[in-house]
Amino acid sequence: MKNWFMLALVGLDQPSIVAKLSAGLCKSGCNLGDSTMGRLGNYFTIMLMVEYGGNKNSLENIITSVCDPLNLDSHLVQIKDGSAQHFEPDVRISLFTEDRKGVVEDVTVSLADAGLNILQLESNLGEDSEAETTYYIHLEGTLSEGGLPPIYQVLEKLEQKGIKSHLIPVTAQVS
Repeated sequence: MKNWFMLALVGLDQPSIVAKLSAGLCKSGCNLGDSTMGRLGNYFTIMLMVEYGGNKNSLENIITSVCDPLNLDSHLVQIKDGSAQHFEPDVRISLFTEDRKGVVEDVTVSLADAGLNILQLESNLGEDSEAETTYYIHLEGTLSEGGLPPIYQVLEKLEQKGIKSHLIPVTAQVS
């Protein structure tokens, strides 16, 4: 029986991290599942599901041998439910506002209270001018039984706080 693990990695960005990591793990008998990878500042981050026939200790040894030369810090957790349960998002929402403390909280709490289950969130700072910095949030989520109306109400309230948004329904069933 194969075991499933969640592997989190962080290190300074450098060429070939993904190639070297995936090759090293696959050559050691690992099967790679769902992943999220991206650059955050000068760092590269990886969240990766790994299927492996051995135990956690033997996988940690493999990870150390692959990640030490890349200077990647790792955290490994065995997961019980195994294979990934994939969810397709109902909506994609892009938001932007002047950067300030608490903007992610304002957006995520309001949308969650309106019935949005956030599946993925990315954010970044973009400098528009010397005077202000714009904070961008891009997220995907699934809707509760209430559908889109409560989400649109939240986006209207956020607009009054200076947070502009754009919502795109992803599935035809969304109303």
